[in-house]
Amino acid sequence: MTGVDDTDGETTSESLVSVLESLGVEYVFGYPGGRVIELLDDLPESSVDVVRPRDEREGSVMAEMYGRLHGKPAVLAGQGPWIGSLGVIGQMEARLASSPMVVLTEASERGDYSTLAPYQQSRGDYGGLSLPKILDGVTKEHWFPRTPTETLRSVQLAFKHATAGRSGPTAVILDGNAITDDVPSDPVPPVWDSKEQVKNWESKPTDGDVAKAKEALESAERPVIVAGNGVHSANAYDQLESVAEDYDAVVATSYLGKSTIPETHDLATGVIGSFGHEGANQVVSEADTLLVVGCRMNPMDTNWQASSFIRPDEQTIIHADIDTRNAGWVYPADVGLIGDAKESLQALSDAGSASNDWAQKRAEKARESFFTEKCESDASPIKPQRAVKEIEALVDEDTIVTADSGNNRFWLLNYLQTPGIRTYFGSGGVGGMGWSAPAAVSAAISTDKDVISVAGDGGFTMTMTSVEVAVEYGVAPTFVVLNDTSLGMVRQMQEEDGDIAGVEFHDTDFVKVAEGFGADGTRATTPDELADALREGKESDLPFVIDARIDREEDMAEQLQSSFYAEVGGLHE
Repeated sequence: MTGVDDTDGETTSESLVSVLESLGVEYVFGYPGGRVIELLDDLPESSVDVVRPRDEREGSVMAEMYGRLHGKPAVLAGQGPWIGSLGVIGQMEARLASSPMVVLTEASERGDYSTLAPYQQSRGDYGGLSLPKILDGVTKEHWFPRTPTETLRSVQLAFKHATAGRSGPTAVILDGNAITDDVPSDPVPPVWDSKEQVKNWESKPTDGDVAKAKEALESAERPVIVAGNGVHSANAYDQLESVAEDYDAVVATSYLGKSTIPETHDLATGVIGSFGHEGANQVVSEADTLLVVGCRMNPMDTNWQASSFIRPDEQTIIHADIDTRNAGWVYPADVGLIGDAKESLQALSDAGSASNDWAQKRAEKARESFFTEKCESDASPIKPQRAVKEIEALVDEDTIVTADSGNNRFWLLNYLQTPGIRTYFGSGGVGGMGWSAPAAVSAAISTDKDVISVAGDGGFTMTMTSVEVAVEYGVAPTFVVLNDTSLGMVRQMQEEDGDIAGVEFHDTDFVKVAEGFGADGTRATTPDELADALREGKESDLPFVIDARIDREEDMAEQLQSSFYAEVGGLHE
């Protein structure tokens, strides 16, 4: 075992920065306040870059997107009451989208006055807030250390648990002297070397279960793979493609699994679910063997368990998941492959192969769902289907698209045919609006790729100050606002205009907003104007906001609702 970290003569805050450096942390997305100020005071002299968002909500999404994109934690830092309120948005998404994140926050405690409920205190005493209870509801694990030794060990454990098994957010609440005092020269218990303490090991399925899965796939006449977000999490793209090609299996994806395989691949079909591709949904229903990889099969993925969609009594189901609780959770599984998705897929690829006369022709037919005649419409305002195809024209293997919640996400899921892996990421863990813009800024800061954020005017307005953060940190994402001056998905649920309050928005001039932040922007009301604007945005050295005026009468649910979803009545959202 490697010895303890060298912390002699350092304050806990200084030692904490050393821990972050030794673990290769690249970014702290931090908003100064409370005891976190001590940490941010020591970070400028380190190799860790600090990105200051405009609020804790944006910072939490930026940290979540970093973890989702890179498979390792960034740090979200901020004062306790605001990390436990505004900053919960990204933590919830991280928990449900399996994104590693470490939260370093604090309780704003006031020493001898703690029993008197001082201003902003959040350690759970009478008269105050309980940050531990809040974090208990959204994180995988959290710690509340009270000594320097506990603080350092807790931070190490936070990094370990963030990536152990199913990844997710963890948190440490920094408290009083436990962040400001010196680290003892001979801490008890010892503080071990951070790299050794944080180490994890990958799990893999048993040989017996792999053999059963191999036999099922080799005997299948219509094998189909459903690839979920676990393929992203495990970086198992090559292994997914290998298994598909080795067993001649069609590949569909979940919402969060989009771009785990290029959707131009000969065996790719698209996205399943209640507002997914009809072609992909039909393929899954026709399968005699289903290999589900890294997908929990939530109600949206399963068309709310429409009885004609997935049928365990008629189909062989192989469920591969990092968490044994997820395998066979929704549908009884014939075989469970418990382990890291990369390990499970590699084992299947090594085990066997098969071929059939069904897969490629059936996948080609299914991919017709990526197109509708309205994708070629020259109408003004712009048809959202055509708007997505203009975005698609600029997306290559080195482009990342971030999608918000609401109608815009479903137009993108259906008509943006991704050309490569890791080219599309959407808000779909908890599905909060306002995710796309800060996620795009995070991707632009931490990669050298072109980044396009797509959101409705409602979602963009929630976090449009992210444009200013992009300006400050010298990155230039393109922000596409599909603007229907309303909360479109909810507005379209009305039986008659005016049935639902609060769905109409003031017509905001997003070009002026962009210019006010020091960015560039333009309005597009025709497809040609949008195409020109997208090219201008890609070439711009500044963040570029496109106010794209779309046809608000194009009803998303009416056009994209799957036939299986219609069976159960639709609109469970």
